[in-house]
Amino acid sequence: VIPPPVIHIESYSEDSISFSLKMTTNIKVSGYVVNIYWTFDTHRQEKRTLIIEGEKSIQKVANLTAQTPYEISAWAKTELGDSPLSFVHVVTSGTRPASPSLKAKAINQTAVECSWTGPRNVVYGIFYATSFLELYRNPHNTITTSHNITVLVQRDEQYLFLV
Repeated sequence: VIPPPVIHIESYSEDSISFSLKMTTNIKVSGYVVNIYWTFDTHRQEKRTLIIEGEKSIQKVANLTAQTPYEISAWAKTELGDSPLSFVHVVTSGTRPASPSLKAKAINQTAVECSWTGPRNVVYGIFYATSFLELYRNPHNTITTSHNITVLVQRDEQYLFLV
């Protein structure tokens, strides 16, 4: 039987988490697959996947949001097959940034100018869709470090926007 890997949180800060991965077995490990999940504004679950080569590993995941719960799941790729999943949960330190205030204005039938308030020197994600279900499951999205962006949309549709 292949055991799940041990995920140990080494440290965390406002914008990063460091963790180690190891197996408690003599089975040869070729690598790990790690998923980091978090929920954005209670509407959209985000995920980042890491493919890690080798037996033992310490990883640092950066560009995270302060005071946000993260779930880390991992499984090992071994000479006998994939291990079961293991999970850990951690909340980054600091103060969560205030939600931006979004304004969306149609420029014409296929372009919408989105602008918002918020801190400088951060990355913003703009999500948009024609329904709440699509906004949750599979929205169109783009990222920017500025406070405005023009989004191209289909004509004759109504859209929901989230930043």
